[in-house]
Amino acid sequence: MKIKTTFLIALTLFLTNCTTDTNYDKAAAANPDYLHQSLKKLTDVIVHDIFSPPVASRIYAYPSIAAYEVIRQERADYQSLAGQLNELAPTPKPKPNQEYCFPLAGVHAFLTVGKALIFSEEKMVEFTEEVHQAYRDAGVPKRTFRNSLEYGEQVAQHILAWADKDNYKQTRTYPKFALNDETARWQPTPPAYMEGIEPHWREIRPFVLDSAQQFVPLPPSPFDLSMGSPFRKETIEVYETVNNLTPEQTEIANFWDCNPYVQHQTGHVMFATKKITPGGHWMGIAGIAVKSTDANIMESAATYACTAIALADAFIACWDEKYRSNLIRPETVINQHIDESWMPLLQTPPFPEHTSGHSVISTAAATMLTHLHGDNFAFEDYVEVEYGLPTRNFPSFKKAAEEAAISRLYGGIHYMPAITQGVEQGKKVGDFVVKNVRIRE
Repeated sequence: MKIKTTFLIALTLFLTNCTTDTNYDKAAAANPDYLHQSLKKLTDVIVHDIFSPPVASRIYAYPSIAAYEVIRQERADYQSLAGQLNELAPTPKPKPNQEYCFPLAGVHAFLTVGKALIFSEEKMVEFTEEVHQAYRDAGVPKRTFRNSLEYGEQVAQHILAWADKDNYKQTRTYPKFALNDETARWQPTPPAYMEGIEPHWREIRPFVLDSAQQFVPLPPSPFDLSMGSPFRKETIEVYETVNNLTPEQTEIANFWDCNPYVQHQTGHVMFATKKITPGGHWMGIAGIAVKSTDANIMESAATYACTAIALADAFIACWDEKYRSNLIRPETVINQHIDESWMPLLQTPPFPEHTSGHSVISTAAATMLTHLHGDNFAFEDYVEVEYGLPTRNFPSFKKAAEEAAISRLYGGIHYMPAITQGVEQGKKVGDFVVKNVRIRE
């Protein structure tokens, strides 16, 4: 298999790290390939299992934090996230006078936590076994191997116990979003007319934010379709933008679609396309950043953890506003009052309009990545090539986030206030996470 070949090539680079219990070259263990591949595997399973964007952000966060907390054990200049993240108690320490391969332990912790949060556990089990066998084949001493897995498991269970108290399980039993006949209230949209996704996500414990309501954005324009009203102008802007899209705008909208479940209908036949979530796209961008700079496994783990935390809190803040304002989508308004045959370029996601999720989470992620890797960090975004999309080049994370935000107007699924206020909300969330999460002394 290709993955085994990749593992063996990478493992030869740090073989001296794990050949004996008494001669442990920690510097050689800084190869981050296993962590990159583990994140990619987690993304593949998230796509396969069709997790919603908010839930996917939670799935990325906990494994990334687990890996960080393990790998930092051999780096005194990196701080624990315990005491910085809400209700996270100090991580268990490795036993003294024992040899560990912390990269192995960290990857094992990542995969163990990830497996507990998805549905297709067998896919993660198979992958984990391949990773373990690759380390064995490379000559990791049995005692070091056993110690590393035991410690990775210990930290994983610590993180899972923390995750178990974030109110996620309780929200699985809460009432569904209630529909009514209010004119301005969100309604399910074609073709699937799915119910509102995660109406109680505001009740999930944030990672850094004080609460889901800490950065409440300005509300949307009042629903008013009279001539000259702000809301009518915003609706017409969406209508005319989609009707007059340039090829570049169309490409931008499709590039940032990131809809995990798009339904297609041909005659009486319906089928679905699975794609990456918006949070998954930004975790992929985080991966591009660390790979392009040859970051070691500690730097990579820190980037993944901090990006995932920013994304997760951004989703909580955004979803709080979505189900506060409960604003109707442009597609529904245009079909009912302007043009019954009009369709947006992109399929409208199944949740209220304000604020734009892409605008909030992209800005928050870009703020964190800029903090970690600097402004004017030029990169080629190839995250979704495997989904049939071309690459796009960006001069900075900020510019990528700006394009992601405006793509929602081009797609016909958001009014401009949701975008502008979403960017502002995302910047506040990102700045707060940057200020309150310190990873280096």
